[in-house]
Amino acid sequence: MFREKFKFYKSRCPPPTFENVIDFSSLSTKFSEKVILKKPCNTKNQAIPQHLTSIEQWKIYELKDSPGIIFIVNPFTSQGQQYWVERCLKHYTRKPNKLNLDPFDDLQAGENWWEKAHVNCKVDGKLLKKLRWATLGYHHNWDTKVYSDADRGEFPSDLAELSEVIVEAIGEAHHDYRAEAAIINFYHFDSTLSGHKDVSEPNMESPLLSISFGQSAVFLVGGESLNDPVTAMMLHSGDVVVMSGHSRKCYHGVPRIIPTSSRPWVGQDWETTDCGKYLETSRININIRQVLLPGQKRINR
Repeated sequence: MFREKFKFYKSRCPPPTFENVIDFSSLSTKFSEKVILKKPCNTKNQAIPQHLTSIEQWKIYELKDSPGIIFIVNPFTSQGQQYWVERCLKHYTRKPNKLNLDPFDDLQAGENWWEKAHVNCKVDGKLLKKLRWATLGYHHNWDTKVYSDADRGEFPSDLAELSEVIVEAIGEAHHDYRAEAAIINFYHFDSTLSGHKDVSEPNMESPLLSISFGQSAVFLVGGESLNDPVTAMMLHSGDVVVMSGHSRKCYHGVPRIIPTSSRPWVGQDWETTDCGKYLETSRININIRQVLLPGQKRINR
């Protein structure tokens, strides 16, 4: 069932319809019985004013048929979206963080991807599009599917603070939650993310956070089996999806990137900057997770 849904929404000819995709930004009565509106919880952390709107104003939903799948409708200010997009493009792509470009000759020692793609007011579109992911903190080994304490960097403190605020706001009982690894995915209109499970972390109890910026996307979430029912949701810029509890072991994927009908990141001519122009054809997704079990200090692998 998951593969059928993925193929349907990925199709270019004929193109899919989106009538069965839940759009939380304008939730129709058709889907109102499939979701639960949750009240935001008080947090011990003080939300950064320029990043987030007042937590009391957040719209938080949970899927009735998929407990643990929580959706937060864009809690960021426009300036907040600008901040995180710039962090992803200009800072999180720097060493010692790892990029999919590392095994190739696109970047020489000491070169920065973003700076090399913008030299003398000229944009290297090919180099921009070649970047697909960057990893922060504990670096996921794509071959062995494990994390190692010998292969990790310092996790950004601002991203860790944001993660803690989100986890507390949705009421998750993870008082010792700490963000330890992140994968920044860079999508374009022809990009997809195949159905998969995120089960490499020793800690499968803490929630996985997914934050989107830029162009919209169709997000599919199923069950532990590829034959389980699948729910399709629309992700817009600023939206946050949390996979917690049982849903941590569920299949999920992104079959399609869709041109957005709104641009909540604009303001103060920011859309004319290099970062703003990048978002016109791209989507950025930040996946954050806790790797270690409570009390676990290191992984010896």
